Amino acid sequence: MTGLAREVAPLAEDGPPHQFWWLHDARWYQGVARRFGQRAANEINAEALRFVARRVAAWCVRERNRPPADMPLAELLPLLARINYTMWPEEMVSVEHHPVEPGRDDGADEWETVVVNHFVPKMLRAARSTDGYQSVCIPVRAGFYEGLGLSVEDEHVECQFDGDEVCRFRTVRLPVREKVS
Repeated sequence: MTGLAREVAPLAEDGPPHQFWWLHDARWYQGVARRFGQRAANEINAEALRFVARRVAAWCVRERNRPPADMPLAELLPLLARINYTMWPEEMVSVEHHPVEPGRDDGADEWETVVVNHFVPKMLRAARSTDGYQSVCIPVRAGFYEGLGLSVEDEHVECQFDGDEVCRFRTVRLPVREKVS
């Protein structure tokens, strides 16, 4: 490791590289919006974040001994938390996952995800650039589930961009369908 790398390495543990990366992302988004329009910026942003979310989820699941479709909910929810905190450190995002009780009549797993604190709405409000911004929560979550190989129904119940205090999602894991030859 070079001298500079030794100096910078401790910073990675404290989070600034994440903050700098997401600062880059914000400036990139604003630049695309100025040059090509808000719609293009929203579409490209959602596409890129879904791609990254899929990769992060697939990376996080590699060290597990079984596929997420076979995991009990008590094992799946901490994996989802790990994926979130791999994408964004806890200083930038606070996410809670809770099983929905009582369970569903059909036996499918159901849980709620609550995003209590997220840097994106704060940064956009501070930059006064919330007009026209389209939340990427659903594409990011779709990427997570694709990377995990799960089929889900994911409902966006509350959204900070709509003035709610939190973003809340209700998710149902759908049964694995056998492939028909």
